Amino acid sequence: MDKQPPQQQWQQAVTAYAQAINQYVAQGQAQGWDHLEEPQPPATEHLLDAWLAALQSANRPGVDEQAHQAFRQAWPPAHQPLVPLLDEHAQGIATLLLLDDGSVLARIGMPHEKGQVVRIDGNSVTPVIGVEHFGRCPERRYFALANAEGVRVTDGWGGPLVQRLAWPSGLEGLPKGYPFEPFEMPPTPTALIPFANGQQVLLVSDEGIFLLAAHGATRLLPQQQQVLDDLAEGIDPDDINLGLSMAHGTVSADGRLIVVGDQCSRHLVLDDNLQVVAQVGPVSEYPHFALFNAAGDQLMLNACHFYSGATLAVRVADLPGLDTDYYSDDPRTPVIQEGARVYAGVAREGEYIVGDAYGYLRAFAEDGSERWQHFIGSTLCALDISRDGRTLVAGTYAGFVAVIALDTGRPDWQIGTGPHAETQRWLFWKGWDKPLRW
Repeated sequence: MDKQPPQQQWQQAVTAYAQAINQYVAQGQAQGWDHLEEPQPPATEHLLDAWLAALQSANRPGVDEQAHQAFRQAWPPAHQPLVPLLDEHAQGIATLLLLDDGSVLARIGMPHEKGQVVRIDGNSVTPVIGVEHFGRCPERRYFALANAEGVRVTDGWGGPLVQRLAWPSGLEGLPKGYPFEPFEMPPTPTALIPFANGQQVLLVSDEGIFLLAAHGATRLLPQQQQVLDDLAEGIDPDDINLGLSMAHGTVSADGRLIVVGDQCSRHLVLDDNLQVVAQVGPVSEYPHFALFNAAGDQLMLNACHFYSGATLAVRVADLPGLDTDYYSDDPRTPVIQEGARVYAGVAREGEYIVGDAYGYLRAFAEDGSERWQHFIGSTLCALDISRDGRTLVAGTYAGFVAVIALDTGRPDWQIGTGPHAETQRWLFWKGWDKPLRW
C-alpha cells in the first residue's frame, strides 16, 4: 500500500507519465519509431475520489486564488486519469470565443443538444440569456447571436444591433414546381460567421449551408444543380437528401470569399457574387474543415478519413479558375499536414493551430513544417485565439475548457513539445450542479 498522500501520488504519476511520453516523442522524432515502446499510463483510478474532493474544496465560495493555485499545483491537470469518469460526465463544448477583455464565451453541449451559452470571466461562470448559438466575424468586430426567433448581428459583444436576419425557410435554391417541404424548425447552426460589413451571416448546418441577408436566405449547399441532376435521374423529391454530413465553411476577413464543403463535395470557393471561383479536390476522403491564414493570403483545407486526415494549402491568388480532382498532385495545392482530422483551428502569424481527434493541438507553418504539439485530451472541438496571438482557448468532447498561455514555458506535467502553459481548466460535466475550475 502506497503511504504517500493521494495528491503526491497523483502529482508524481501525472508528471512521470508526461515526461515519459515527451521523451518517447523526442526519441521517435529524432531516430524513428521502430523498436520504440510507448509508455503505459500509471494506475490512478484509486485517486479519483480524493481528486474530486480536492477539486470541490478548491471551488468552495471564499477560497482565495492562492489556495486555488496550491490545489492546482498539488493536483496538476491531466486527461488520462479522468477517463473512467468520462462516459458518465463528459459533454462537448460546441463553440468558444475569446473576447478582447479576456473573458470566454462558450456553448456547453454540442449544437443539436439543448445546451447553454455561458460567459467565463475570471473565476466566475454566468449564463447568457436569450442566446442559443453565436459566432463572430474574422476581424472580431461583429457578432451573430441566434435563438428561435432568428439571428441578430451586433457591433461588438453587447454592442448595438446592426441587423436582424430571418432563418431560412428550407425552400431556398430548390427547383420550383416540386413538392419539397419547408423546415419545420430553424436549422441548427454548427457555425455562424458574420461578414466584414455586418450585413450578412454564413450559416453552416447539417440541414444546409446558407447565406443570410436582409432580403432573405440563399442556399449554398447542396447546390441547385445537384438537386436538378437527382430529379433528372428520376429520383422522387421525397427521396432527395438535402441534408449534409461534415458541413463546414469559412469566410475571408474582407468578406469577398466564401469557402464551403461537406463530405460529398470538393472544397468549393465562392466570390461575393456567390459564383464558384474554385473547386479544390481534397487530399483525404471527406472534406471536413477550412481556414484562412492570419494574413488572409492562404487557405488551408482539411479532409478526413475515420479519425485521421490530411490538409492542403492554396494561395488565394491561385484560386480563380482552380479546378483540381481528389488527391491531385497540383503544385498549387501542396499537402502541409498529414495525420490530423481537424475539428477546429485558428491562425496566427505564419502558423496554423488545429485540434485533432486524439486530443492534440498541432501547430505547423504555412509551408507545412511542423512547429509543435500540445496534448489536452479527448477530441478538440472548439478553438479561439486572442487578438495578439498569445492566449488560446480550447474546448473538448470531454467537457473541458482550457485556457493556454502560448510561448510562456511548459510545466513538467504537460505532454507536448511546445513552450505552452495551461493556466486554467474548467470542467463542464453532466450531473454536476455547477462547472468547476481546475
